[in-house]
Amino acid sequence: MLSLLFMAKKRKRTMEETVHSIQQGDSILQNELIHSYKPFIAKTVSSVCKRYIHESDDEFSIGLIAFNEAIQKYSPEKGSSLISFSEVLIKRRVIDYIRSQSKHQILKLDYNSADGDEDQTSNSIENELSIDNYIRKTDEELRREEIIQFSQVLEQFELSFSDLIEQSPKHADARKNAMIVAKLIADKEELKQILLEKKRLPIKQLENYVSISRKTIERNRKYIIAMTLILLGDYVFLRDYIKGVLET
Repeated sequence: MLSLLFMAKKRKRTMEETVHSIQQGDSILQNELIHSYKPFIAKTVSSVCKRYIHESDDEFSIGLIAFNEAIQKYSPEKGSSLISFSEVLIKRRVIDYIRSQSKHQILKLDYNSADGDEDQTSNSIENELSIDNYIRKTDEELRREEIIQFSQVLEQFELSFSDLIEQSPKHADARKNAMIVAKLIADKEELKQILLEKKRLPIKQLENYVSISRKTIERNRKYIIAMTLILLGDYVFLRDYIKGVLET
């Protein structure tokens, strides 16, 4: 009995430690975490579907799979929490599911209206327009959430979107060169660790890998950091921007 009085209180496991254990193969802890976050999953899926989602609904199953995917992919080094990361991923997967189901339904309506029934043809067009409008609005919402999430990551590096707008390279060649540096940092473990741990650009180390002058790298420091963070993160819409930079 006395030993119980002096027994050290067991330290509560952090979310990062929990996820790390799951990623190492702790299936029991994985099931416990998923079960405890079912209300969060249902709420997130419901926000996309604009109706209450039950655990028996297909959409909930999609959200469950997406949450598990988020656990496996999550890395605290990328700056976001598991909750914010999984919320975005769940919404994307549910929207993808809605898109696939919608296309199937439209094809079915088109097939049924092939006999020339004007009412059915009209319904098919209206359904397609309604679905397209819904997807567009949902994409806009996800894009806003992604930007908010990225802004929070930028704050850790004492950066903001206004900084990027003001200091973005003006010429296409300069932007491409900055992207080359950003991709190098994302690919090289040594460079990536310096950026994420020390919250600064590894300029001295970069000189061993690129022929771009130190002055040019320093001038585009904020832009390079931001592009690297996008490459390291799970940012669907912002990655589209990067593709645009490389294609110009």
